[in-house]
Amino acid sequence: MQKETKTYSELIEELSSKFDSLSGSSQYWIGLAGGPGSGKSTVARRIKEALCDQIVVIPMDGYHYYRSELDGMENPEEAHERRGAPFTFNSQKLVDDLIEALRAGSGYFPGFDHEERDPAENRVCLKPGKRIVIVEGNYLLLNESPWNRLQCEVFDEGWFLYVPPEECKRRVLKRHHQVLKLSREESMWRLMTNDGPNTELVNQESIGNADRIVEIRNHIPRDELA
Repeated sequence: MQKETKTYSELIEELSSKFDSLSGSSQYWIGLAGGPGSGKSTVARRIKEALCDQIVVIPMDGYHYYRSELDGMENPEEAHERRGAPFTFNSQKLVDDLIEALRAGSGYFPGFDHEERDPAENRVCLKPGKRIVIVEGNYLLLNESPWNRLQCEVFDEGWFLYVPPEECKRRVLKRHHQVLKLSREESMWRLMTNDGPNTELVNQESIGNADRIVEIRNHIPRDELA
C-alpha cells in the first residue's frame, strides 16, 4: 500500500467532509495505530481541536492495567518492566467496551493520568449522535485475538501513522529522559528491551492490516508522549 503524505489542514478538511456526509445519527469509526513515538495522540488532539464536537477521541492508553494489577501477575517484575507491551493492556475490556459503544452509539471510556501513571476512569464521553470516533493506540491493528476483532467489528477504517524509525527512537528516548526521569543509559535499555520490540511488532502487523498509511508533513508532537 502506498503511503499518503498529508498536511494537518488536508486531513482536517477531509474528516470535516466525511462528517458532513454522515446521515442521521450515524458514526464513523477510525482506528489510528502507530508505534511508540509516532505521535498518535498529538495527531488525534490536533484533529479534535479543529473539529471540536464532530470528533471524539478514545485513547487506548486508558486500558493499561493498573500498577496494582501488574503486581498480581505471574511475573510482576517483568510486567512492570514491560509496561506498554500488549500483555500489559486489558485488551478484552477495550474490545468489549468499543463493540458495545458502537452498538449503543454512546459510552464512557478511561483516559490515562501521566502523573499518577494509571488509568483515569470515565475521562471520555461518547454521546449519541453523528460523530467521527477516533480510537488511537499502538496495537489496534494487530492480528492477535482479541485485538483483531476491532478491524472487522468496530473500525470503518484503520490508519497507520508513519514516522521514520529513527525519529520515533529519538522521541521515545526524550520521553523516557524528560517524563520518566530515566538516565540516558536507562532510557536506552528500555528502548532496546521494551519499546523497540513493541515497535517491531506494531510495524510488522499493522502496516499490512491498515486501510491507509498516513504521514503528516512536518509533524512534530508537542509533548512527544504519543
